[in-house]
Amino acid sequence: MKSKVEEIQKRFISRGLTLAVAESCTGGQLSAALTSISGSSKYFLGSVISYNASVKVKILKVPQSSIQGAGEVSELVAQLMATGVRTELGSDWSVAITGVAGPTGGTVDKPVGMVCFGVSGPDVLFTETKNFGSRSRDKIQQASIEHALDLLIQYTV
Repeated sequence: MKSKVEEIQKRFISRGLTLAVAESCTGGQLSAALTSISGSSKYFLGSVISYNASVKVKILKVPQSSIQGAGEVSELVAQLMATGVRTELGSDWSVAITGVAGPTGGTVDKPVGMVCFGVSGPDVLFTETKNFGSRSRDKIQQASIEHALDLLIQYTV
């Protein structure tokens, strides 16, 4: 994971770009990973840990109707979280994560291990759903962080 974070930091700093993060099921762990290397303040503006729907609505400006219609764990909400944090913090790029880390909280339609991602940047708006399966909570969170880092690398080529 460290090499991915180093690559992201190198890209963002060399291009003068900034990053903001919105996290739900990872509870700030992506932000912790991104700031684990000295110099991250040169590109990392901050994050919103929107674990509760009310934070998604109040801080990230996700419409309550979108949460009610699609659910908190959905590509629509991941997209709105990404655009919301990008707008609210004024960053060039953002990434968002929302999902079911378990071991409880899963349903037939949204099982434990289902995680939705959103990436927002100049001329980029991408969403994706991954199902990491019935792993432990820690493993689902770690897989989610790794995937978010991969998406940032993929889209900031």
